[in-house]
Amino acid sequence: MPETHVVVNLSNRHIHVTKEDLEVLFGKGHSLTKTKDLIQPGQFACAETVTIKGPKGSIEGVRILGPERKETQCEILASDVFKLGVPGCPVRESGDLEGSFPFEVIGPAGSLKKERGLIIAKRHIHFSPDDAKRFGVLDKQVVAIKVGTERAAIFLNVVCRVAGNYALECHIDFDEGNAVGVSSGVMGEIVDVQQ
Repeated sequence: MPETHVVVNLSNRHIHVTKEDLEVLFGKGHSLTKTKDLIQPGQFACAETVTIKGPKGSIEGVRILGPERKETQCEILASDVFKLGVPGCPVRESGDLEGSFPFEVIGPAGSLKKERGLIIAKRHIHFSPDDAKRFGVLDKQVVAIKVGTERAAIFLNVVCRVAGNYALECHIDFDEGNAVGVSSGVMGEIVDVQQ
């Protein structure tokens, strides 16, 4: 029998930036200040935060996650679309930015208008190749996962992401976690694997 239980952690809104954009926002030669390592190897939370702005409003204190990326992208919560004024902001996997929303990023040293890069993160599970074998899943396969107790729900359309540098972990966002009354570190159970 394949394994079914996986730790679920909640993702807050956050931003990934390029080296060039980091220098515009924080000044020439600035490098990211690591505050804590994340579960995914090589990924970390930073001391630096920015303001993101949409057509109707802005959100301050959006944390940068490192390391720097090839393209700047910001992952928001579904509930943020009203404050920012970005109805129809697409739900996407990280890095899938084709057709994503434009937005503005404001830092202490400067600001940037990005033509694309604003998304709502698609819920997903990270697997190493060995973990994927144990769970009987393939990269990009879609599963359903049950999360919570008193207010439990089954989340559909959870993408399996398999890579050699991944650690086993499911990511849902704060909106989804609040809806089922859980916080980071809860165990979820894969209840269906779409063939």
